[in-house]
Formats: sequence, structure tokens, C-alpha cells
Amino acid sequence: MEHASVEDNRPTDIIASGLEWLEAGHGVALATVVKTWGASPCPVGSQLVVRDDSLFLGSVSGGCIEGEVVTEALAAIRGEACTVLDFGISDEDAWQSGLACGGEVRVAVTHVSPALAEQLNRLQLARRQHRRAALTSDLDTGAATLYVDDDATSSDLDERFVADRSGLAEDDATLFVHVFNPPLRLFIIGAVHIAQALARIATETGYGVIVIDPRDTWATDDRFPGIHLDRRWPSTALVDADLDSRSAVITLCHDPKLDDPALVEALKSEAFYIGSLGSRRTHAKRLERLRDEGISDETLARIHGPLGLDIGAQSPAEIALSAMAQVTAALRGKS
Repeated sequence: MEHASVEDNRPTDIIASGLEWLEAGHGVALATVVKTWGASPCPVGSQLVVRDDSLFLGSVSGGCIEGEVVTEALAAIRGEACTVLDFGISDEDAWQSGLACGGEVRVAVTHVSPALAEQLNRLQLARRQHRRAALTSDLDTGAATLYVDDDATSSDLDERFVADRSGLAEDDATLFVHVFNPPLRLFIIGAVHIAQALARIATETGYGVIVIDPRDTWATDDRFPGIHLDRRWPSTALVDADLDSRSAVITLCHDPKLDDPALVEALKSEAFYIGSLGSRRTHAKRLERLRDEGISDETLARIHGPLGLDIGAQSPAEIALSAMAQVTAALRGKS
């Protein structure tokens, strides 16, 4: 059977597309990679959504098993079933997908019932609100339960949120936990040379990067191609940014008029990382100014200063690398 596909170079929200199709009256099934072994083309959590007329979006294999998955998805739509499929990906297919060797992948295919659609709509609301969420699915029945922020009280879920790790539950191989963290964002205060390197590294690491600097001669598209530039004063920009627990803030200006107000706003937020460039002497003076603003020592301890891991960095690129390494350590809960 031939299946229709949609080609689009832009990132696609698989779940949003499925819900739109449901709203239009189509039957829909969702396929999710729940476990992998070896060099599988798509990581755990990768999804493909299928419509009852064979149209599909997404990928669970890089192309080599999509046909069979779509066929099973169409059967699930007709029978309201949940199916688990195991595939071995040959070295030849893996090579065509850009891998060095083959692997194995387990894919759960679930009909999107009204009950599941309700959970998926709740999930989309949580994502729009930049809240962390986890959708647990019973692979035998397809039943799903959504946990959002404070609902996620188990240590296993907390660890999964920190690690960005979806997967089968440790104590139940029939329960899949799909983690949906808010997007990572890095706010860089100061469009300086270090910021140019830092923006590139952070983008490659999966962050949405926003460079904030009201100085037009610094914050230019030529110096920061493809990076979002905010030319407002940092205090105003960060207030509107609604910093959350997936946000990091780094100040690089060496100018208290720009850095200090940004730090004040960042310290009011749930930002998981706050760093500021400068020597120990410069940082000590910075802390004194912020104390004069009424900020406690306990709160000021959240600022990483001097910025970055101590790797002996000297060039702007090396300083950016040390800063991004420290951001990563903070994100993953490593001291």
C-alpha cells in the first residue's frame, strides 16, 4: 500500500496536527518510539501521526519502517486498538538513514480515542503555558494520564524532567513515560564578541537564543545571523520574556547600567541558570551593588560569577564554551 506523506522543512507539532485532524472529523492514530537498542535512526519519544486517509506527519525511523507503521496505524484507527511493534533495522537501511550501523526499535501505535484526545488537549495547554508535563501511556490498553508540574511528584518523574528523558517506567515495562519539557531559552545580555560565539554554541545545543542589547551598533543582524535580537533595555525585555525554569540568563556587558537590572529581574524568576561575566573583583563589586538593591545573600548565591567552568579559557570562543558547559551542568543537575 502506498501512503501519502507531507514534506515540510519546518518543525511540525505532531500532536497539534493530530488534534486538528480530529477536529475536522478524521480518525487519527499516533505512533511513538518507546524503546531503542543500538543505533536506531530516531530517539525515544519520536512520533508519527496518521490520518484515516493515509496522510501522515513525523517519523519513527528515518523512513525505513514508516510504511508498516502507517499500515498498523490505519488498522488501529479502524479497530480502536493499541499495538506495539518491534523492528530490527538492517545495516543497509541504517546507512541510508545516515547511521553507521543498524539497531532495533519498539513503536507503540495507538488510536486517538476521545479519552486520549482530552489528555492531549490538556498537554497542549500545558505546553503553551511553558509548564513541564509527562504523559504516561499503558502500552496494553492505550490509556493515558497526564502529569503537569506539581502533579508530577514521583522521584522518577523529577529525574526524567531534569534529564529530558522519556522511556519505559523502571518498575513497569508496559508503561511509557513521555516527557514534554518547555523549550530551552538562553537570554544573552550584551551583543559582544563572546555573545557571538555563545549564541552559536547554544543554538547547536538546542536553545532558543535571544540577544538583548539596546546599542544598535552592537546588536546587528550581520553580527548575529539567524539570532533573535531584542534592542530594548534588558530590564524591560526580561520582564516581558516571562522567564521560567527552562530559561538561562547570562550577562556579558561589563556595564552595570545593563547587567545589574537584568540580574535583578533574573533573580526574581525561576531561571535555572544565571551567570555574569567578570573577574572575582568585578563580581564582588557587583554583589555589593545588588545588596544595596535589597537582594539577600541567599538569592545572590544563584549568580554564577565568575562566569563558566574553570577550563583556563582565554579567547571569546573558549569563554563561551566554558559558559555553555556550566549552563549544561546546571540544567542536568550536576554541580
